[in-house]
Amino acid sequence: MVDVSHIYNLIERAINLDRFRELNWTGAFNDYLNLVMEEPRVCRNAYQRLFDMIHSFGTVEYKLHKEKIIHYKFFDDPIGGGRDAVYGLDRPLMRLIGHLKSAAYSYGTERRVLLLHGPVGSAKSTIVRLLKKGIEHYSHNPDGALFTFRWKIPDGEDRGVYDCPMHEEPLRLIPETSRKEILDDLNKSRDGGYPIVIEGSLCPFCRHHFQTLLKKYQGDWSRVIEHVEVYRLQLLEKGRVGIGTFQPKDEKNQDSTELTGDINYRKIALYGSDSDPRAFNFDGEFQIANRGLIEFIEVLKLDVAFLYDLLGASQEHSIKPKKFSQTDIDLVIIGHTNEPEYRKLQNNELMEAFRDRTVKVDIPYITTLKHEIQIYQKDYNSERIRGKHIAPHTIETASMWAILTRLEEPKKAQLSLMQKLKLYDGKTMPGFTEENSKELRNEAKREGLDGISPRYIQDKISNALVNDEYQTCINPFMVLNELESGLKHHSLITNDDQRRRYRELLAVVKEEYEDIVKNEVQRAISADEEAIAKLCANYVDNIKAYTQKERVRNKYTGQDEEPDERLMRSIEEKIEIPESRKDDFRREIMNYIGALAVEGKQFDYKTNARLQKALELKIFEDQKDTIKLTSLVSSVVDKETQEKIDVVKNRLIKNYGYCDICATDVLNYVASIFARGDVKKV
Repeated sequence: MVDVSHIYNLIERAINLDRFRELNWTGAFNDYLNLVMEEPRVCRNAYQRLFDMIHSFGTVEYKLHKEKIIHYKFFDDPIGGGRDAVYGLDRPLMRLIGHLKSAAYSYGTERRVLLLHGPVGSAKSTIVRLLKKGIEHYSHNPDGALFTFRWKIPDGEDRGVYDCPMHEEPLRLIPETSRKEILDDLNKSRDGGYPIVIEGSLCPFCRHHFQTLLKKYQGDWSRVIEHVEVYRLQLLEKGRVGIGTFQPKDEKNQDSTELTGDINYRKIALYGSDSDPRAFNFDGEFQIANRGLIEFIEVLKLDVAFLYDLLGASQEHSIKPKKFSQTDIDLVIIGHTNEPEYRKLQNNELMEAFRDRTVKVDIPYITTLKHEIQIYQKDYNSERIRGKHIAPHTIETASMWAILTRLEEPKKAQLSLMQKLKLYDGKTMPGFTEENSKELRNEAKREGLDGISPRYIQDKISNALVNDEYQTCINPFMVLNELESGLKHHSLITNDDQRRRYRELLAVVKEEYEDIVKNEVQRAISADEEAIAKLCANYVDNIKAYTQKERVRNKYTGQDEEPDERLMRSIEEKIEIPESRKDDFRREIMNYIGALAVEGKQFDYKTNARLQKALELKIFEDQKDTIKLTSLVSSVVDKETQEKIDVVKNRLIKNYGYCDICATDVLNYVASIFARGDVKKV
């Protein structure tokens, strides 16, 4: 017989018994009061617990366009390993957390429906999914512990053990006439944090047992409480405990009992009345979500009868189950909808009461390139995509196009849409400051509420990956072609003018990609760091002499000479420094070097992006004729030239992430540009 005892030992070692006991804690009501005295956070309400959960993961503060932005690490999805991470929405999320904070401190927002509003695919559902996942995870941690109770009735017709169907706060068992004095006692030694409060009455089911036992013991509350067992509550979406989700179905077949529970007809014969709480199923979404959070998917598609329940649940924190009085609830109500549905709400006078009880939080599309790229890199990376290589800039160009479709044309005549994209992405541009970027955002009120959805980009990248014609490597042009061909049948494009604009933006992206790969090949050709360092030293010696009106020692002849104006201008012209601004640029470089020296830092050309670019382009100009890249187009390449081209190709593979196929393709592409003399100054 096989000995399986070692398997049992392994399983037992894997189970953390202390944690299991902690999560399954039970005790008498008196034990719970002691817990409340030791750790008052156990009786926080739903908004307070959700707000604290988000903050428990930490924050990062940073400045963007001279504005303080708070990034909440929770939205990086640390629980799910980043699978549901939300990128580039720090501002909207700050507004959402602001409303949650207001609700946590009972400043009024706790009596509103939080409505996430935005275009399709803008991460509204993802944000709510994160909140549900987070509050569930938090309830399993010591910091997020919460408790409820069950009734233990040993005799009579109701003998048995009954959990509170709405997972209510045990402090609700304290009679309302005694609460003020008890709360004063509990809160007198409190120093900071949320005050302990007891809000609401028991649900009909618990009130029935409470009143029955109170009558049995002739008003002796202490005897009634002996039948109560308090236990640790673990929120669980799949178990429908503390987390609810409601999605409207057929408009003609909606039933409000889905939210507030329904009569259990099998038990009517047992208890004799359909108004007996024991013959009622308190399992509507509002009831099972009590103590946690309820999500309304496409909330504005709800029937009016549902909206009445929603109004009471938000404003009064109570619901009206069939045949019973108002029942108190404690939960966060959050819904989401798209713009067409919201416009219908605005135009519907009958929905005025709902609008008045709604806090709208706009969740727009991302308008920063680096964050849009992160969305697709999460799904399309070397770990997940096997057998096909994605060429550098493939995801970047698709992301560029997506962002451009969402941006409004800048009102400044000298600024292009692509330049606006770069400013939003944190790039510096001559003549524009952070203040300008802030102004651009402020003047574009609807930016991010229109444009192409990330889902469309994901679909077309997927098409390119599974297309056998593209073999083992897909490049930007393959994905851009997929994006363009899909515009013919895009269901959300409503007119030809919009379709034409999107095609024009694809041409803008292709032009930008052309500049990117030209620069990349140029850097690969001029990758001789020693040569760049020598050129930099020579340039710095000359501008130092020029700005200080000195002469330069010629190392070859040993003679003092005037600064080499031709050398200086040949470098400065590469980054389009005009003759009229050359003195300013040279002083700028010398001031930069001086500032580094004051800080005890050594000057390196790599620390100044503009100077580095100018030096690399100068080296490229000096070397490109020796490499004869344009000979690739003629397919007649001598051995010496081929060896030099192979060096450049290997640099592209090693330094820029190309594979052999796409490195060859990009060299051929850039060679064809050079061959037609289309080398634009960068």
